[in-house]
Amino acid sequence: MTKARLSLFLTLFLAVIPPAWSQTSSSTPVAGPQEPTPSGPASTAEPVPAPAPPQPPPPPANPAPTITAEPGRGILVKGPGDRYSFGIRARIQFRDTFLHFDQSDTNEINIRTLRLTVHGNVLSPDLRYTIQLAFGGNDFETGSSSPIFDAFVDYTRHRDLNIRVGQFFVPFDRARTIREFALQMVDRQQVVRELTLDRDVGVMFSSTNLFGLHEWLGYNLFIGGGDGRNRFAAYEAGPLAVLRLTLRPFGTFDDDQEGDLTRAARPRLALGLAGAYNYKTSRRNSTFGTAFTAGTVNYTNLAADLVFKYRGFSLLAEGLWRKASEDVLEGTVNGTVTREPTRSGYGYFVQGGFLVNPTVELTARWEELFARHGTDPQLQQLVQTQGKQAGGGVNVYLNGHAFKLQGDYFYIFGPEGEPRHLARIQLDASF
Repeated sequence: MTKARLSLFLTLFLAVIPPAWSQTSSSTPVAGPQEPTPSGPASTAEPVPAPAPPQPPPPPANPAPTITAEPGRGILVKGPGDRYSFGIRARIQFRDTFLHFDQSDTNEINIRTLRLTVHGNVLSPDLRYTIQLAFGGNDFETGSSSPIFDAFVDYTRHRDLNIRVGQFFVPFDRARTIREFALQMVDRQQVVRELTLDRDVGVMFSSTNLFGLHEWLGYNLFIGGGDGRNRFAAYEAGPLAVLRLTLRPFGTFDDDQEGDLTRAARPRLALGLAGAYNYKTSRRNSTFGTAFTAGTVNYTNLAADLVFKYRGFSLLAEGLWRKASEDVLEGTVNGTVTREPTRSGYGYFVQGGFLVNPTVELTARWEELFARHGTDPQLQQLVQTQGKQAGGGVNVYLNGHAFKLQGDYFYIFGPEGEPRHLARIQLDASF
């Protein structure tokens, strides 16, 4: 090789090698020494970490209310957190009544009652409200066109001291405080319709589990106006006071409904005692009936009742007693001397039923009404001609008490006059 060719070769080598070396150096990491890469067939790349699962969307700031509907219970709207609910349900009662009396027959077909109930809670599940409006022709009192039957607020936070304020059933006798839709026969007992205390405006303190004794002891203490429901005229001041005690030796059960639709295999028993004193009432029947114009009267009321249920058999028995402080009120009205009798009496009834299968029930009832000597002649006449009633019936429960077909027959008689034969068919439906 000549000297000229050697110089040319060295010049080309120096021109090519530095750029290549510089490119190689710049692609090599400058961090610490690298661990040798394994070679051979077992070599694999490092695993790629799995992506994180998607996060659920945050809850809405204002959750939507829940709406439920159930046959016989109506529609219920509940807000979040149980702070508010609003329910509404309706009830209708169709009745056909046939009466045979003294060679004459009469028949009456009507919508006996029509009810609309609004209920729920506000601010807390323990603060509840109920409003019941009645629109049937038989629901209105003489001199009052108000459809208000019930309008009250309950506070149930404390076990031994529940509070109710408003207009509602006076907690006196069991047979009257049972709601009309839960009756075992077409209508209430005559003894109860005459001697009960019905509805009034006031405040009630109560508990179904007094002292926490396994729910076998309860009480109701009521203080009210004493002049009944929907009274818009001013009357002489005089309160109504009621105390009721209830013993349930086998624990609580549905003693506020007639019949034993649950057919439970354990016996259930409720015993009740009640006393009431209505001071200076202006109503002929204490809290209902026509108003006196000649003055006021004091009424003393007593009640004792029993409810027993076992395997489809039910028994309801009750005794009632009422006495006025005076038999006759005398006063001068518009310059005329007026005499108005009061109504004192007592009575009892026994009623039973048996579910022959889950939907069909047979029922029977016996009752007797008495009038005290010297009391209202109209009451004495009622006792003499219709004071005793014996009857029976059959119920077909299509949705329990919420939808049922009822029929009954009664033989009504007394020491005087011709007996009466009463037969009724009724459809009672709650929606």
